[in-house]
Amino acid sequence: MFNKFIGKRSSRKPPKAGNDAAVSTNSSSNVPGPGGMFNSAGSRNSGAVSGSGSARGTGNNVPRSNVLPFVQHPQASWIPAAMDKFLPMVPANGATSNLGFETLPSFRDVPSSERLGLFIKKLSLCCVVFDFSDPTKNVKEKDIKRQTLLELDEYVSSGTGKFVESVMEDCFKMISTNLFRSLPPSPHENTGTDSVDPEEEEPTMDPAWMHLQLVYEFLLRYVVSPDTDAKVAKRYIDHSFVLRLLNLFDSEDPRERDYLKTILHRIYGKFMVHRPFIRKAINNIFYRFIFETEKHNGIGELLEILGSIINGFALPLKEEHKLFLVRALIPLHKPKCVAMYHQQLSYCITQFVEKDFKLADTVIRGLLKYWPLTNSQKEVLFLGELEEILEATQPAEFERCMIPLFQQIRRCLNSSHFQVAERALFLWNNDHIVKLVVQNRHTILPLIFSAVESNANSHWNQAVHGLTLNVRKMLLEMDQELFQECQKKFQEDVAKAKEIEERRESTWQRLEAAAASKPSSMEPILAIKS
Repeated sequence: MFNKFIGKRSSRKPPKAGNDAAVSTNSSSNVPGPGGMFNSAGSRNSGAVSGSGSARGTGNNVPRSNVLPFVQHPQASWIPAAMDKFLPMVPANGATSNLGFETLPSFRDVPSSERLGLFIKKLSLCCVVFDFSDPTKNVKEKDIKRQTLLELDEYVSSGTGKFVESVMEDCFKMISTNLFRSLPPSPHENTGTDSVDPEEEEPTMDPAWMHLQLVYEFLLRYVVSPDTDAKVAKRYIDHSFVLRLLNLFDSEDPRERDYLKTILHRIYGKFMVHRPFIRKAINNIFYRFIFETEKHNGIGELLEILGSIINGFALPLKEEHKLFLVRALIPLHKPKCVAMYHQQLSYCITQFVEKDFKLADTVIRGLLKYWPLTNSQKEVLFLGELEEILEATQPAEFERCMIPLFQQIRRCLNSSHFQVAERALFLWNNDHIVKLVVQNRHTILPLIFSAVESNANSHWNQAVHGLTLNVRKMLLEMDQELFQECQKKFQEDVAKAKEIEERRESTWQRLEAAAASKPSSMEPILAIKS
């Protein structure tokens, strides 16, 4: 099932799928990051452009005569010292017109001995970040940078250029300068409009994507390159770098999140030393989303990555992984926007049950804990997930939770919302679930019989009525004697309920008659029980 996820372009709705080992090629950004110890490094100032030099000097592509005064990066005070060398330069006055921004020669036009130096110069030129809020501004310079990024990608993918250690610092300065930025706020943030449905809302596309995509492609080629030595690369792809990548998952642009998903997935596979840290950092994003904000754009993509990770867990499962299931994955059913990522969440949950069948009771009880009371669409999603979990549930685990489970299914069968009742009745189309019901019919049939009979007699929806008759016939064939006992008890309960209702009506009639006979009396009226 997870093969449907990794690799296809993400959308605002839960994506249909690709292969978990495939390399995605699209993504984008928009909305404040989840925060944490390290937020996105680098603000996109209005009209400003980051220079190519570090905080200690100017870029190689800027002539000394045209150098503008530079100020310290606005977020440098809280960035670790190890990452300071990657911070972009911000012109003090925000001007870009005086920067010497010239096209560099192509790699084909210079001798092979000079290509490494040209590669570094091109990296330096691409450290300049432009303001895309005004499409008429710096058009020529933006196109030069785009062409230069294309040349860099082609150079490293052709096999001619290799990622040698001597250029790593320049590479990661360019990557960090372009990618690690403050994400713009959501269009509906701080407007007081909570009525916007995120599933219906069109995603915001980052206008700088023409540059960002090529930088992400460059980073992806570096991570997947066979020439990349993980021992050397981990000096640059460290915990701070990973955290800042994770912050970018809150981007509103699905193209950016798609690239981030693929890159983080590859980093997890290549850098074993970072695996526990990546899992813990994703946990922290989930905790904040569940218990604080309930707002994050990248939960679906993070769950896609985790689906692949969970699939590779060794058996028996570590206690750490079981705690992750209980403390993070199951509570992810709580937010009202669960439909945005439910497909990926359901896959992760089912993977745990398939890995360790003893977790079925824990998962089902957790699902019942967060079962929606007033949201019918969420109920339909939960019933679909419940069916997948029950398919992987063994009889012993089923017996532990069947009473609260079928009490909830009974409520769903009685739902006036036809989609909820219909989805609950569809459970009887699953052979494995029917087998579990047959084995425990003496407990289950009395629990659901009243709901089945009520639907068969009086449900307003024709489709639900027809499905109920089919399930009723199945229950009758399952155990005719037990069915008749349940039917007799149901009829007795109906008769008792009718008698109680008649008594109540009679009491009210006596009260009304007594009140009518003494209209002016202020004395309390007592109803005499007959």
